Amino acid sequence: MRTPREAPCLTVELASVRLKNPLMNAAGILGLTAYSLKRLADAGLGAVVTKSYGLKPRAGHANPTIVQVEGGLLNSMGLPNPGVEAAASELKEAVAMTDTPIVASIFGFKPEDFEVVAKRLDSLKVAAFEVNVSCPHVKEVGVEIGQKKEALAEVVKQVRRATKKPIIVKLSPNVAQITEMAKAAQDSGAEAVTAINTLKAMAIDIETGAPILAGVFGGLSGPAIKPIAVRCVYELFKEIQIPIIGCGGISNWEDAVEFMMAGASFLQVGTAVMFKDLAVFGEILHGLRDYLKKKGLRSVEELVGRAH
Repeated sequence: MRTPREAPCLTVELASVRLKNPLMNAAGILGLTAYSLKRLADAGLGAVVTKSYGLKPRAGHANPTIVQVEGGLLNSMGLPNPGVEAAASELKEAVAMTDTPIVASIFGFKPEDFEVVAKRLDSLKVAAFEVNVSCPHVKEVGVEIGQKKEALAEVVKQVRRATKKPIIVKLSPNVAQITEMAKAAQDSGAEAVTAINTLKAMAIDIETGAPILAGVFGGLSGPAIKPIAVRCVYELFKEIQIPIIGCGGISNWEDAVEFMMAGASFLQVGTAVMFKDLAVFGEILHGLRDYLKKKGLRSVEELVGRAH
């Protein structure tokens, strides 16, 4: 009798963190409460990412904060969050509810803020920190840090003072050379980068002549930005030695394969969850397994960088 062919392996490692598969949610997609993090974990993700937490409670921008555009969404949420103390309470509950690794997304308005937030959460069983220095609709976070190498490097160094856990830097596409920002993150001690955050964009109501979003500018996400994100991942793979988490317009398993071939070792899905609900994760994982099997590949890691 012929023995059944062994199923392709989806297991990957992010620094010292072992994941059952390379799939995560993007920061800001659910991830605010212990219950929502548990829902994400139950959807089969390799790791779950929290909403970005800051030092103090923040209301964010007034409505309207989201508008659907051709090819995706524009959002100008303004980083609303309950502050690090409330976040710590939710995270403590979340880590007790699931064994799936939890990545804490953090932000600040100056390097010291990042250190304080990371230090407060470090004692909890979070697996890693994703440093959000690339929000395109909160000026102090997106412009002052994410577009300046020196500022980005200082943030990573400050976070490293607070934790020995892996640090992931979420990169902005709203820069002249994303590779230079990634090198700054790598040289400062980051273990991985996420590419990319949303693109700065806007929409105007032609009846009133006014910007639709209350914050005027928003971040464009969804399928419209996928070719840009793939290009960024491709460029980064050639220039840095740390792993890349691909993010930006992933809606199906074909997108996932494309990102990995460009050089991503891990994947984050955001806007697609809003259109397909949590079922999108299972669809992507099922499609990845079938593709690997069809191509005769034993591990998902064999896809990484194939386009090179």
